[in-house]
Amino acid sequence: MKINLNTNGENPSMGNFCSPNVCTWCDGCGDYGIWTAVKQALVELNINPWEVLLCFDVGCHGNGSDKIVAYTFHGLHGRVLPFASGAALANMNVPVIAFGGDGASFSEGIGHLVHSIRSDYPITFVLHNNANYGLTTGQASALTWQDQRMNSSPNGIPEHTLPSMDFVFSLEPTFVARGFSGNIPQMKEIFKQAISHRGFSYVDILQACPTYNKFATHEYLLEKCYDISGEHSSSDFEVARKIATEDPTKRITTGVLYQNEDSPNFYERLKARQGIKTTAVEEVERKDVSGLLKEFV
Repeated sequence: MKINLNTNGENPSMGNFCSPNVCTWCDGCGDYGIWTAVKQALVELNINPWEVLLCFDVGCHGNGSDKIVAYTFHGLHGRVLPFASGAALANMNVPVIAFGGDGASFSEGIGHLVHSIRSDYPITFVLHNNANYGLTTGQASALTWQDQRMNSSPNGIPEHTLPSMDFVFSLEPTFVARGFSGNIPQMKEIFKQAISHRGFSYVDILQACPTYNKFATHEYLLEKCYDISGEHSSSDFEVARKIATEDPTKRITTGVLYQNEDSPNFYERLKARQGIKTTAVEEVERKDVSGLLKEFV
């Protein structure tokens, strides 16, 4: 476990996470399903709103940062992972969940994604994968399908679509899962396992964008997504990579695809922190530096 779950005896409910702010996502947006599944997962893990940090990148999903009651942070485009990782390392007693879109995460933020997986920071990352930049009205992303007409590329993208799952597996992750925004019960179970995972949890949520994505629609995903749970051992790396990269026009496997709990996470590998029971935030205190300043006068 990378977190200490609810020690104060209070039992949270869905109502505890309800914000008075009205959601502004388009009708049919996959954000609604993800938003609901996250709250359900936190309730079932017995985590109260004041016991979790939710970090949002810029994008349509980021507009949910004030639509849920919790400690939330709304960051810069593509930069949510370094903030979330730093927060987790500062206080390992608080679970940290970061949310980012495919546009930010696989373009300007791809370096942060690479090193977050490589370092195995103890956080959960939820990729809102709708294969476009929804907030900029249908701009193609690195994950937009080949030959798909988008508002900013009416002739399709000139680059190759980035094979995101194969890319992630090439970085030797310790947790990889994939879900579909239309399957809330499955997402809830995925999130519960991801939050409880020891290291970095990569959760790819295929998400409908009814306004700008006219190819990977809710109906398409409903037809193609296949729940592999119960049929697959998530401890087999090579098998997980193979099923994760199957031809999506035939079927898209969903569920917890790979998990390795034997590998210590980044914090556990820090020799300077071994044997120390306090968190970094608990060690912050005022220091008199007047003597040090005199050396420079």
